[in-house]
Amino acid sequence: MLLVSSRYFVGEKKDLLEKNVLSLAEGSKTVMTASPSEWKEQVAEQIKEYSMGCNADFILTDKNGCVILSSNYDGTYENVKIPKDMLDSFGPESSYVFGDFDGAFEEQCHIVGISFEANGPSYYLLAVSTKSNQDDYIWNIMEIFGMSMVLVIIVVLIIVYFTTMKLTEPVKEIASVSKEIGKGNFSVTLPSYNIQEFEELSNAFNDMAASLKNYDTMRNSFVANVSHELRTPMTSIGGFVDGLLDGTIPKEEEKRYLKIISSEVHRLTRLVRSMLNLAKIEAGELKPDMQYFSALEPIVDSLVTFENKLEEKHIEIKGLDVDRVMLYADSDLIHQVMYNLIENAIKFVNDGGYIEFSFTPVGYMTVISIKNSGDGLSEEELPLVFDRFYKTDKSRGLDASGVGLGLNIVRSIIKLHNGKIMVRSVQGEYTEFVFTVPNKLIDD
Repeated sequence: MLLVSSRYFVGEKKDLLEKNVLSLAEGSKTVMTASPSEWKEQVAEQIKEYSMGCNADFILTDKNGCVILSSNYDGTYENVKIPKDMLDSFGPESSYVFGDFDGAFEEQCHIVGISFEANGPSYYLLAVSTKSNQDDYIWNIMEIFGMSMVLVIIVVLIIVYFTTMKLTEPVKEIASVSKEIGKGNFSVTLPSYNIQEFEELSNAFNDMAASLKNYDTMRNSFVANVSHELRTPMTSIGGFVDGLLDGTIPKEEEKRYLKIISSEVHRLTRLVRSMLNLAKIEAGELKPDMQYFSALEPIVDSLVTFENKLEEKHIEIKGLDVDRVMLYADSDLIHQVMYNLIENAIKFVNDGGYIEFSFTPVGYMTVISIKNSGDGLSEEELPLVFDRFYKTDKSRGLDASGVGLGLNIVRSIIKLHNGKIMVRSVQGEYTEFVFTVPNKLIDD
């Protein structure tokens, strides 16, 4: 700012002094020619007028450097004599110098001079602007700049204060909501914000709160369901054992009740085993042992296990007369998938109905379908069949030994193999589970 202001002052002052020196020299020459004996008073008036017009001192000297007239009222230049060799630097054309003329002036000055002749003698007209004038100009500029700077800083501080308050308000709100969530209150939500970044953060935070709320609901439901599933067989076992011990149950009925107790124990074992498998899968501790095997192997093994039930309900098996279908997966885990799905199909198939299998290779995945005739599922039941401990009212009547984890485990195992599973059903006609299993390495 100082450098620019200084250059601007010098440039503008130099142009102004040159213009006024030329004009004043021409006017003085005219007056001297017109009034050879009485020109001093008129020229003195002109010098003073020009001095006030451009805020500079004007000095008229003879060829020896002696001051004839000056615009200064306090007599500063009365006894000043400008060195002859300095005056020689000025000619008919205006020239600019910066200095004090070897001490002729008390301080450094910006000087524009010109020489002219009138009625014979030679004269020099000098326009002088002291450096203190330049310093005063720059100081005024700096005062204006300083005042503006202070004003701008005050305005900026006010703006920054209110902007900061506006920006930190959502942060404080988020912190407050976080504390509520930390206390277990997952129903709190953040409002919408005008700022895009805070709006995105608000949406993400609300999604997180909703997920935590769902997780908490699922956890509570899981605990309640596990407690119920454990309490029911344990109550039965405890009651029957007490009956056996205190003689309430007759001797001839003991074998029947011992079978019931054995069935309930097996049910508890399946529940615990299923829960452990789910926990391992979700914790990432269960790593599939990938290998090639035929898809028909776990299906045939499972059908043999349920041979008696298949004969009792006169179930027809379809779709197994196919060429060898190879899978690349964990044989034991896929065996559990087939077992659970076939068990589920047998449970809901109608007497004299069918269970149909289909296999469709699609790239490096094979789409497998297990379809059974029967009553099917309602639209309300379809989204819930893979939930833990979910049982339809029909399944509770058809199979009280189930624990409601079979389809949930199936979905977890399929996801572990990077596959997908879905269910479709038409009430009164069929239910079909469709899932995908790898048939080869992706890199093959």
